[in-house]
Amino acid sequence: MKIDYQKKVALLHKQKKRGVKLETLEKTKASVSHLHTRYIVDMQSMDSTVSEINRLRDKQLYPKLMDLVDGMGNMWSSMHRHHKSQFLIISGIRAFEVPPVPRETTDLHYKQTCELRDIVREWHMQFEKLMDHQKGYIRALNAWLKLNLIPIESNLKEKVSSPPRQVEPPIKNLLHAWHDQLERLPVELAKTAIKSFAEVISNIVVLQEEEVSLRRRCEETRRDLDRKKAQFEDWHSRYTERRASLGEETNPEAADAPSEDPVTERRIAIEEVEIRLKEEEGHHLRLARQVREKTLANLRMHLPELFRNMADFSFFCHDMYSSLRKSAVLPVPREEDQG
Repeated sequence: MKIDYQKKVALLHKQKKRGVKLETLEKTKASVSHLHTRYIVDMQSMDSTVSEINRLRDKQLYPKLMDLVDGMGNMWSSMHRHHKSQFLIISGIRAFEVPPVPRETTDLHYKQTCELRDIVREWHMQFEKLMDHQKGYIRALNAWLKLNLIPIESNLKEKVSSPPRQVEPPIKNLLHAWHDQLERLPVELAKTAIKSFAEVISNIVVLQEEEVSLRRRCEETRRDLDRKKAQFEDWHSRYTERRASLGEETNPEAADAPSEDPVTERRIAIEEVEIRLKEEEGHHLRLARQVREKTLANLRMHLPELFRNMADFSFFCHDMYSSLRKSAVLPVPREEDQG
């Protein structure tokens, strides 16, 4: 519209210089007047739209952002209290000791450790998303505000009536400060703490897998031993009865010949399984103790560190939102939505 108007004005000037017919000149003037009127109407309509957008920005969006600042501040304040409490509680783990005969890792215990590993991994992923989405949201609002604050200029000599433009609305300082402070948060410190703890739990899972595997091997060997003993008792009973029914008849020529005692052979086979079971149980007991010692050592080192870092990070976040609230201009009272 503006370009068309400028072209028509230029054409009108040329026609005046050339001294064209009055009829042609009047047609061009009428066209210029028509475009001028349309341009004025469009500019007024645009100003009206911009004014409504600015009203929504200042009286709807800005108060809602301040509510969000308050909500985020309260959330991080609560998180700080909880993480600080967790740090104080978990610090007592330093007094724990592995008992002389440690409890073995049960299937339920192993399953719960796997669940903890998955939960911590999910925590790390969701925490990363939370921080990225916060930054992305504020960046998007700043980009929109930059476009919103671009002035609309008119080259027309006539002044188009429009409401005075607010150069720096309160939302501008809020979004700029929000963006800058988000960038200064020690996000990597918290992310690294969660990720490191997830790796610690993963290592514990590997240790428990080895222990559970050895325990199951012991159980299988124990079942094998019980089965062989039961088979031996059944066989020995039938063997004894059969020999008793046959009496002591033997071949004199074969009496001096070396012969293998089937009872002894079977007992030796059982003893071999018993020895293997004893070795496996000893290995399992030693491994169970090692797993407990390594688990406790890892938790002593990394769990307090995790909650200390998260308590510090949540304090920084709470402090950031408190600062945003204190430095922000009081929100304009909200108006009822107009139907």
